[in-house]
Amino acid sequence: MPLEEYKRKRNFKETPEPAGTTPHRSPAGRQPRFFCVQKHLASHLHYDFRLEHDGVLLSWAVPKGPSLDPATKRLAMHVEDHPLEYGEFEGVIPAGYGAGIVMLWDRGTWTPEVEDVDAALAKVDLKFTLDGYKLKGSWVLVRTKGAWPGRRSLGEGGAARGAAPGRSWLLIKHRDEWAGAVDIAEFAPLSVKSRGDFADILAQDNPDIWRSARPARGGETGALFERIIARSLEMKARRPAASGSPASRRAKGSTGTRSGGSRGSTGSRSRKAQTRAPRKRAS
Repeated sequence: MPLEEYKRKRNFKETPEPAGTTPHRSPAGRQPRFFCVQKHLASHLHYDFRLEHDGVLLSWAVPKGPSLDPATKRLAMHVEDHPLEYGEFEGVIPAGYGAGIVMLWDRGTWTPEVEDVDAALAKVDLKFTLDGYKLKGSWVLVRTKGAWPGRRSLGEGGAARGAAPGRSWLLIKHRDEWAGAVDIAEFAPLSVKSRGDFADILAQDNPDIWRSARPARGGETGALFERIIARSLEMKARRPAASGSPASRRAKGSTGTRSGGSRGSTGSRSRKAQTRAPRKRAS
């Protein structure tokens, strides 16, 4: 059953994530279809790379995020398929599987560079072109070892589309005009949906939920959570009580600049600039 693994892991009475109840049909052949990358601060910071195919989002967790440098091969762990609606999700998962903050870091279209996507997945070598705000040009996803057994061979959600979740792939940028040495995660850290950072997203929800229990406490991730929660509480306290609904507050907070902070937090560049990919070839 499609999305069975995705649904099994989540309690939709507690999580704001989409339940994936609506079936979808995706384009075939070399036609463009949706892709997104979600920056996910949970027990560890990682980037979820998602490609629309056959009515769902094929998904890989990329611990260090995509790299524009063709010499840098990013580990991409194959996880369960996600519903197509997940591609617009941005918000706070308060508890349970994937608890943390999800940012829509990039989105756009991807176009297969082959006629048969399923055949390319079977060969564990999928070449494609991205046209997003931040990621563009030619890329490839390749398995590090083993084979893709086929989407129906295991009979379970995302795993049924291939190897069980957790199998290792590599996400690699091909050499073209969009390749270069720019660290795109550092250059453009903000959301393409709200133009905010993690603290902005948390401030639109309820920063108090993690005063006593948060997804990560120790190490670099725990320290990042502490800074984000503290700043989101300050933002919430400064916001007028009659500021309206979360949606209206999000719209009001979607522009402007800010200085200070750290990776995953904020920077001194304008938010508008950080939601656009560099227009010149990086070098």
